Amino acid sequence: MSLELRAITKRFGALIANDAIDLKVEAGQIHAILGENGAGKSTLMNIVYGLVAPDSGEILVDGKPIKVTQPSDALAAGIGMVHQHFMLIPVFTVAENIILGHEKLKSNRVLNLEQARIDIKRISEEFGFEVDPDALVEELPVGVQQRVEIIKALIYDAKVLILDEPTAVLTPQETDELLKVMRKLREKGTAIIFITHKLREVKAVADEISIIRRGKVVGTSLPTASQEELASLMVGRPVDLTANKSSKSAGEPILVARELTIRDALGRAVVNKANFEVRAGEVLAIAGVQGNGQSELARAIINLEDHVEGSLSLSGKELIGLSIHDSLHEGIAFIPESRELDGLVGSFSIAENLILDLHDSAPFSKGISISATEVLANAEKRVKEFDIRLQSIQDPVSSLSGGNKQKVVLARELSRPVKVLVASQPTRGLDVGSIEFVHERILAERDAGRAVVLISTELDEVMALADRIAVMYRGEILATVDSTVTREELGLLMAGVSSKKASVA
Repeated sequence: MSLELRAITKRFGALIANDAIDLKVEAGQIHAILGENGAGKSTLMNIVYGLVAPDSGEILVDGKPIKVTQPSDALAAGIGMVHQHFMLIPVFTVAENIILGHEKLKSNRVLNLEQARIDIKRISEEFGFEVDPDALVEELPVGVQQRVEIIKALIYDAKVLILDEPTAVLTPQETDELLKVMRKLREKGTAIIFITHKLREVKAVADEISIIRRGKVVGTSLPTASQEELASLMVGRPVDLTANKSSKSAGEPILVARELTIRDALGRAVVNKANFEVRAGEVLAIAGVQGNGQSELARAIINLEDHVEGSLSLSGKELIGLSIHDSLHEGIAFIPESRELDGLVGSFSIAENLILDLHDSAPFSKGISISATEVLANAEKRVKEFDIRLQSIQDPVSSLSGGNKQKVVLARELSRPVKVLVASQPTRGLDVGSIEFVHERILAERDAGRAVVLISTELDEVMALADRIAVMYRGEILATVDSTVTREELGLLMAGVSSKKASVA
């Protein structure tokens, strides 16, 4: 079955999310759609699946126009979708999730799960999924939950399968398994639309690649194109994808954690007795699949977590118990996981956001008033230094693109005396051009003798920037390895499997 999109257009107010997009995927083909976050990829697929209504354009299946106003219309036409954030009920079994919305009752009005179990086992055997129909979803690893989502589509005879950022929460081994599944589906004639921003995966599995930039298809390519060529199409300029990390020896420990435990509101340990140290002039990466305690660890360093035990010291001074204000002034720079929630005040001007942590200090503060002249002068300087693209420094920071918002956070945090930089998911949602800039600034801090804690779920980022890597699994630091570790060894650790080859650093 083939799927064709003709002149699909969608506007959200003044924003044109999709601008007359044409796209065609044939039966037995993997068609990758590549683009930066916010380029319009997910909006386009939500239109195909009936979650968003287009303003204009048409969808064709096997050359015939169809009308899709809701997901049931898409499923009826043979179109299935696996969303980036899984649509599963954790307390339900696999079989119960599969029949949700398609429930059938026995004569005694009891839910009939037998046929679902049979179909799940059939598809699992066909594709090597090894999924137990009676397993609770909440007890399944993330990679297996994703297979459940794929089974949900296939069990209702999807001939076109949309995969929206399917590897975002997977370990490297789970990603490799997913790519194998995609190849098997292709062999059996399924058309696959693969939405991603990961160049390595596109080149490994795609038959054809469409690049979307700012809502438009700006080019098509074959997987024989280099990663540099694809990246350039994504952002519209040449991009250096290699982080230029110099060789240097680390200095004395700056940040030291001993038996660090962080509890949630119910008293459960989300980080359990973590021990690590970060030395001057090195990048210690905290790697792991999202949700294993890394976010809480980053927040605890800056004293954003309430229930913290153990010890965390900066240059010999205990940090636990300090206010956030005092933690910043002790020399911690913090790039939060969510720049919108924790890094910026959207309604404040760009200039004001650049002094959020220094507004009460000279030269910005004069008694109970703030010097507008100094604030504007500082903003002009930082905008130039960090290449922040804007209309006016007095515009609200919410008016900026994601990459430029992140540059505002970087400019503010790195423009005061810093001993430790804590960077949590620093390139999430950024295009490859902005990623290049952020990586350069992180390595510049390292080379200037600062200690850097990098928390990232992006394995390529960890491998490129880290001098040492601490792997977190279920709240514990499973191992700390040096930068010579392989992707395979690191992936095993992220899945909770100790690697004998991994050298402890």
